[in-house]
Amino acid sequence: MREESAIHRVAVLALPPVVAFDAAIATQVFGHEGYGRYEAVLCSLQAGPVPTTTPGFGITVAAGLEAVAAADTVIVPGFRRGPAPAAALDALRAAHQRGARIVSICSGAFALAQAGLLDGRRATTHWAHAGDLAREHPAVYVDPAVLYVDEGTVLTSAGLAAGLDLCLYLIGLDHGQSAAIQRARQMVTALHRTGGQAQYSLAGATAAGERLTSVTQWALANLHQSITVADLARQAMQSTRTLSRAFATELGTSPRAWLIAARLRKACTLLETGDLTVEEIARRTGLGSAANLRLQFRRTYATTPLAYRSAFQRR
Repeated sequence: MREESAIHRVAVLALPPVVAFDAAIATQVFGHEGYGRYEAVLCSLQAGPVPTTTPGFGITVAAGLEAVAAADTVIVPGFRRGPAPAAALDALRAAHQRGARIVSICSGAFALAQAGLLDGRRATTHWAHAGDLAREHPAVYVDPAVLYVDEGTVLTSAGLAAGLDLCLYLIGLDHGQSAAIQRARQMVTALHRTGGQAQYSLAGATAAGERLTSVTQWALANLHQSITVADLARQAMQSTRTLSRAFATELGTSPRAWLIAARLRKACTLLETGDLTVEEIARRTGLGSAANLRLQFRRTYATTPLAYRSAFQRR
């Protein structure tokens, strides 16, 4: 916990077009009138209007990059993927060098990576972007499963609502758990989930490139069978080593990890849409036994199949 001192200055750096939801989370958590512990400013490359990723919804920021230079914490919300402006990357590097805490929400991690602030560090982003982050920035250890990652002076979160979890976590770091609980109550939300809790990703649904389309489609149609990596390689008419390289390049994962993820995605669909027993779902997804399904569910989603069904079953 940080020492109680002067107001903590937070700069929320909206890179155009910004994800409005992410920017709103950060400014609401740290900048709400009457909260009193932080002073938050929404900024961009310069003061004025900033487009968002939501059609017809724009925002106006009060400050330019000078706010980043004065901030104790800089938060980069998600933005439409692409090269971040050089001036913004320079400002992030300078802020980190002088000791400011640098935080990203969702695809904001790409700006941190482009600035070199994630090299050699563990990081996360929205599960749908994790493979691209890993491919574009091989020096970053991307964890696609967790809600947020704390690397000391650099923190990253998964998409959208996970940004709220990370912001409440920061309050806990600065002022203690009771302050985080109080802020969560004020926002009428449950206290943040821990960073190690899993994202409920559409595992196994990532689109493959041309080289892997036929083999992944075959696997998805035959998940009820006991498919091995060797089976995938034979279907692709490749060696297991060549297949593994192709999976790493195109999907950012290994054939075995992809196969487990695909089985779990099918299990999630069955849990959401029917009343099959866990044993039957394990059989239909090729996971073999209810015990193995529960084990894989716990490892990937940090929950149980029945808890998932209770939360997500369509009624």
